[in-house]
Amino acid sequence: MTFYDLASLTKPLVTATLAHAYLDLDADRRWQLSFQDRGKPLTVRQLLSHSAGLPPWLPYTGEALATQLQRTALPGDHPLLQSAEIGVSTYSDLGYRLIGELLEAELGLSWKQLGAAVSGLTPVPWKTAPTLIPPGQDAAAWSIAEPSLDFPEPDSHLPHDANARAGMIGHAGFGATGEQLRQCLARWLAAGWPDRMAVESAQNADGEIWGLGLQRATASFADLLARIQLGAEGVHLVESTATELPVKTTSTSGTPPTTSFWQHLAYTGPALFVRLEDRCCIALLCNRAGPAGELLSLDQLRDRRRKMLQSIPR
Repeated sequence: MTFYDLASLTKPLVTATLAHAYLDLDADRRWQLSFQDRGKPLTVRQLLSHSAGLPPWLPYTGEALATQLQRTALPGDHPLLQSAEIGVSTYSDLGYRLIGELLEAELGLSWKQLGAAVSGLTPVPWKTAPTLIPPGQDAAAWSIAEPSLDFPEPDSHLPHDANARAGMIGHAGFGATGEQLRQCLARWLAAGWPDRMAVESAQNADGEIWGLGLQRATASFADLLARIQLGAEGVHLVESTATELPVKTTSTSGTPPTTSFWQHLAYTGPALFVRLEDRCCIALLCNRAGPAGELLSLDQLRDRRRKMLQSIPR
């Protein structure tokens, strides 16, 4: 059985689930997280919806995030090192790191222990190694933001994400086989977690909507998702170990149709789509490796996912 690095699917399946179960979403966490100089409240609700005003990413140094932000000048010329505005969604791994820290502080258990218990997924280090893919844009961002800090060496039994390898909790670090993920999603649906996460909470500059752990399905997949008729309840898992370059697919119409699906995408390839009306949950398990082991571009990865979505019964 193939084992997959779930990367950011860890966010809705582990961290957001634990946050909804155990944390007060609206308590002001500024003092608890050392953000005393912040002029506005810092809440778990903001962190879940990526609207806390945190940049997308910073290298994990082990220091308090507030301290790192105070001493780090964001250059703004790298997509991972951009400033953000409170109340506007800017997808950020850092917010989920803070949620992970809050969970450990309030529950007295490690985030990995908590996550394994709630999800049934496998935390790092993994006994079975997933497909290893080359470093992505985080390698360049790491050298820009923390030039004196060595980039963590790849390890076949640790996550692709450099921060997760370095020890940053909350945003990545779990993996699964197809059957493991199927069982996790069945429990996730039955417990009603997506109902709590699929709540419109904030928008980004492009008008894309984030809930409290999930994002409204984007135009990239809307035409294929709109074809799936109501009544397709349950978990639909599509698994592919393909490495050939995906054939480019295009939308069937100029204007993407409206879809009621919510989604979460993983940098390494896997993707999750869920529709509350009929409890339809679609999971794509693939990797981001090309025929020579190269890292697929985001456009190529989108096309691989679209090809997989085409196999879902209408």
